[in-house]
Amino acid sequence: MPVHLHKELERLKKRILSLGAMVEERVRMAVKALDLRDAALAEKIINSDHEIDELEVDVEEECLKILALHQPVAIDLRFLIATIKINNDLERVADEAVNIAQRVVVLTKRVRLDLPFSYSLMAEKSAAMLKESLDALVNMDDDLALHVRVSDDEVDVMLNEAYDAVKHAISEHPERVGYLINLFLISRHLERIADHATNIAEEVVYLIEGEIVRHANKGLGNE
Repeated sequence: MPVHLHKELERLKKRILSLGAMVEERVRMAVKALDLRDAALAEKIINSDHEIDELEVDVEEECLKILALHQPVAIDLRFLIATIKINNDLERVADEAVNIAQRVVVLTKRVRLDLPFSYSLMAEKSAAMLKESLDALVNMDDDLALHVRVSDDEVDVMLNEAYDAVKHAISEHPERVGYLINLFLISRHLERIADHATNIAEEVVYLIEGEIVRHANKGLGNE
């Protein structure tokens, strides 16, 4: 690999990991704002979203510049393709964090109504999946990436549980339907974070093995 290309790819990797760290922090802030019903923290997430957007554009432009100038092949080309896709997923995760923050702002303006469903476990699982997918990228660990794919099914089950809890609550508190729909939408945003984390993990597998596993069985074995 030409020295100049190697340096540009290393710089690009640092930028995508920096974006990943920023997005992880936004998700942690959103989960905390939800847990504490902290409107001020939620507003901070909303108002700082432009930082993520700007970095996402910078990373994409850097990828396209390297493609145009160096015409990389093999593993270098796979890295650029994976980075473009991961970059997009990270920006979407940040958007979901903003969506949660916006729901929190709405909820704090209304009388609290608790559900027989805890968002804590779902939030922790989604955030953990994001961290693991980025750790898999840093360490080029395809086993960890595959583990993230398996975890996605657990979050899907939690989404169904949240839906059932909200549906039951609406039948008992029809006057609070707007509030309860906001609660359900938060579970949907958390599930989407898990989906994007899974997408990132699948790109890590592609980067390492050159294999597209997007529609493959999520089991850790080969069956």
